[in-house]
Amino acid sequence: MRKNLHISKKSSNFAPDFAHMSEQSHYIINLSRLSTGTHSFDIQLNNDFFASLEKTEILSGEVAAKVTLNLREEDYTLNIAVQGTVFVVCDRCLDPMPIEINDEQEIFSEDEPNDQMVNGQMIDLSWLAYEIVSINIPIVHSHQPGECNQQMELLLHDHLCDEPDPEIDNL
Repeated sequence: MRKNLHISKKSSNFAPDFAHMSEQSHYIINLSRLSTGTHSFDIQLNNDFFASLEKTEILSGEVAAKVTLNLREEDYTLNIAVQGTVFVVCDRCLDPMPIEINDEQEIFSEDEPNDQMVNGQMIDLSWLAYEIVSINIPIVHSHQPGECNQQMELLLHDHLCDEPDPEIDNL
């Protein structure tokens, strides 16, 4: 599935805000140091990358990202394809569960001239790949029926209330 995203001039400088979140700073590129044309980058988001992030629902994972940058004199287009598996906590049994990721996004800079590109605009490709991964994680994380931790399933079953709630019945 391909979706189009637009980067505004004010929000297009990713590196200063997000570089501290990733130890893999070699994925930060300086657009002013690249020649115009097409450039390709291969990125691996691995367990170490996900562990370095604070406050993320992703516990671990292995995701490969293929980034194609089409750099023109005044703007650019990024195509980022991600594929792999990440692990999140199951909402029901609290055990890790895999989520398969397979998506492609196209990101456009503004069509108007971009002074930041001349002044050394930095883009953190790993952060952009992470954002694409994170928007592909479902809101509810739950194993398929029968795949949850059996001990937790027994505990949940023991605490189920089978009696009707009189307050709900009177509504």
